[in-house]
Order: sequence, then structure tokens, then C-alpha cells
Amino acid sequence: MAIAARTVLTPDGPVADAEVVLDGDRIVDVRPATGPVPDRTLCPGFVDLQNNGIDDVDVAAADTDGWDRLDDLLLDQGTTSWSPTLVTAPMDRYPTRLASVAGAARRSGARPRIVGVHLEGPFLGGRPGAHQRRHLQPLDLGWLADLDPAPAVLTLAPELDGAPEAVATLVDRGTLVALGHSAADAAQVERCVEAGARLVTHLFNGMAALDHRDPGLLAMALADPRLTPSLIADLVHVHPLALRAAIQAKGPGGWVLVTDAVAWNGPDVRVAGQEVRVVDGAPRLADGTIAGSALTMDVAVRNVVETCGTPLADAVRAASTTPAGLLGLEDRGHIRPGGLADLVALGPDLSVEAVWVGGEQVR
Repeated sequence: MAIAARTVLTPDGPVADAEVVLDGDRIVDVRPATGPVPDRTLCPGFVDLQNNGIDDVDVAAADTDGWDRLDDLLLDQGTTSWSPTLVTAPMDRYPTRLASVAGAARRSGARPRIVGVHLEGPFLGGRPGAHQRRHLQPLDLGWLADLDPAPAVLTLAPELDGAPEAVATLVDRGTLVALGHSAADAAQVERCVEAGARLVTHLFNGMAALDHRDPGLLAMALADPRLTPSLIADLVHVHPLALRAAIQAKGPGGWVLVTDAVAWNGPDVRVAGQEVRVVDGAPRLADGTIAGSALTMDVAVRNVVETCGTPLADAVRAASTTPAGLLGLEDRGHIRPGGLADLVALGPDLSVEAVWVGGEQVR
């Protein structure tokens, strides 16, 4: 099968009037188009490292129907791989929730690929945001070592006692360690980076503002090439000027897009055990604290292109190639021979026109 497009985004740059040739679930060639060429851009499927839920379905409470609905909602936005995210909760609730995600990952069929859990908490620090402080915990290396399977991503605060040791333990188990929800100073961050931390959870949010005399996590995220910050580009969490500054500071491939989406729609929906409602474009707690987003990945891509002037190829790299690389998933996040045929076609207005998972068209 061949899929044609006006532009195909490959690791070597955009290719005009081309088609991607598939054999089963793999890409085998990118070549000049041999037939009609639709006016669309073909990209690798998006990879969302942080997604707590969508619309009326919370990852922490999803049942069989809920996981199926999440599949549909993810495909609608072009996401073909993702990390279901569990926020801070009582420690005894994690085993059941982790088992639920593991069960969802074992389902067959052409659906978004679950790459593993993202644990955002309970090991957070001085900037917990919407996370309930009463459920925050000191680092527990024994508890982390007993997690089976290990989380794909784990966000922790560098200022916690034992943070560098925890980072090293997690990295040895194959976990991508993110630093976030933190009031750490630069030295505390540096020690965790030396131990192997590579991601910064939602830059600007859950951390102190930039202080030119007392730099902390934000300054380290911008200045240290070993750290890749994630950005929530809903234009609410971060002002477009700040988004543009971060994108320019880190350069192509140095940042990722995440949705940090939550279940926000419905009378019984809660975020971190608390009621939310959408105000001024974002889910919020009763006191106005932002509690996740209602963002989708296609809108995040469109926002940084149209509002920040980011080239589409760089935006797609941040939504697909870079997050896949951080997870060590070399079989996705790019359009090249040998890669998984997880693809999304964007129309001229950058809306999702079609999606393929493993070579099967699902949208």
C-alpha cells in the first residue's frame, strides 16, 4: 500500500509530492508519488508523554468502555502512542490503577499504543499545583523498586531527600525520569541530571519563575542541553511569548509537546480527587488553580505553528520524534524505511484528516 501526500515529513527533511510505501505494519520506502497527490502533510503519529484523561474519561478510573473511548479520542487528535498518566493519590490506590493500565496495554487491534505509565507523583516537592499536598510522599526506593512493570515515565522533585539515588535506580530500570512540581535550586537539579534525569515536566508550570540571581529548575531546563522540557501549548498554561522563548532557547529537537489533558467534562469527573470546571480555556479547581488541560495534540501542534511561528517540521518533531526518542522507541516517531507505519495526515489547516496505526487506516 502507498499513501501519497503533497508533503511527507522525513528525518532528512520534507519531501514534496511523495508517497510512503507500506508492507504490513512497516514503512518500506518513501518515493516520488505515482498517482494523484492529496493536498495534505504526512507526519509520524503523535506521541503524548503526559495524558491523564480526555473529555469525560479519567485514566485512573477507566473501565473497558472507558479505555475504548480513550482510544477513539486519541486517534481523533492523531496520537498513536501515549503514556497514561496517574497523578498523586494515596499509595494503596496505585497497584489497582497500574494493573488497569497494564491490562489496557495488552488489548489487541489497531489502537493507540500504550508505552507505559507516567507517574506524576506522589514524590513531588514545593510546587505541587493541583496535586493534593496531603498525599505527597517522601521518596521510597523500596516502593519504586517493587513496581512491576516499572513506569515508562516518572516525575519527581529534585529537592526531595534521596532524589539522585532514586533517579539512578529508575534509569537503571529503563524509566525516563522527569523533574517537576519543584522548588529545587540549580545544584539540586544538577545532581539529578548527573544521575540521569532527562525530561522536565511542563516547563513554567509547577516551578518557580526565572530568578537571575537564584536560578532553579526553569533556568536549568532552558540552559542544560541534557534536559528536554515539555510544553503545554494550550495558550493558557504558558503565554505564547514564553512558549516562543523556550522553543528558541532549546532549538529543534530540544523540547516536546504534551497535552497534560484531564477528564473535565461531566458532573462526576474529578482531577486528583477534586472537582474541576473549565474556566477561560482550562480545567480549574474551585480556587482557580489550573488542573491539567483540555488540549489535544493536533491543537498543540497548530498552536505553536500559528501562534509562535514554529516551522511545522519542528512542531511535529516535538509531538512525535523527540518524545519517542526519549522513551528509546526507535521504531516510531519518524517516517523512514523499517519504522512502524503509525502515521497522521494533516490538512492544509493542520487538522487531522487521516490516521494509520500499524499500516491500518483507523481514521
